[in-house]
Amino acid sequence: MRIAVVGHVEHITLAAVPALPRPGDILHLDAPRVFPGGGGGIAFYQLTRAPAELHLFTALGTGDAGRFVAGALAATPARIHAAHRDEPHTRNVVLVTPEGERTILVVGAPQHPRRSDPLPWELLAGCDAAYFTAHDPEALQAARAARLLVVAARRREVLARSGVRADVVVGSTADPREVATLADFDVAPGALVLTSGARGGHVETARGTTAFTTVPAAAVVGAYGAGDSFAGALAYYLATGLAPIDAAARAAPHGAAVLTGLVPIDNQLGFSG
Repeated sequence: MRIAVVGHVEHITLAAVPALPRPGDILHLDAPRVFPGGGGGIAFYQLTRAPAELHLFTALGTGDAGRFVAGALAATPARIHAAHRDEPHTRNVVLVTPEGERTILVVGAPQHPRRSDPLPWELLAGCDAAYFTAHDPEALQAARAARLLVVAARRREVLARSGVRADVVVGSTADPREVATLADFDVAPGALVLTSGARGGHVETARGTTAFTTVPAAAVVGAYGAGDSFAGALAYYLATGLAPIDAAARAAPHGAAVLTGLVPIDNQLGFSG
């Protein structure tokens, strides 16, 4: 099996904090963790645990952050196809409060791959699935060459501009940017999968809407990366041939597992059968 991720990987500094700062506060980050993340990065790391040939199409900036992310990606078994940008690589600061909620500060614009970048876009035609969370409509058109195209719901505007039909769009009812129905799309995807936290979520197709459930985490330590881990797992299970509702049910534990710790890539599940 061959799967591709097309999107951004950011330099993440994450720390637990007792509360978010009020105006005028000084907030100290005790024992912060640093790792590659972002919407594309977390889904990518989830897929590195899959029994598949994995390709990442991304972009890397300059500076210590860019070198750190490049080195971490190179240490994975995946094949990395990265364009290079002459600008500082994006840094994110993630603050996680005691109830597990995360607040993200983005320093600089995320670096996304573009179809005009000299990357081996032709590889996408040989992929069983492509997960897309980038900004370039032409890159999305290239990703459509994969057998299955899964698109992050936050890229709905890019999807509309590309004119292509996604097989699955995946997002969360907790994010106002991602809440939608099939009727909201100019070209409706084959299925719309939306998670709803501990309740599981639902899948909407032309035949109707079906709910799926999950086993809630015993204690929520951190919510950062749960949705993106679900999305990566969903892309894998769809690539194996499962119907969207069955793939969502199989992917749900992958999202729930991430809630049990602060750093998502430490807690992502492997794949079975």
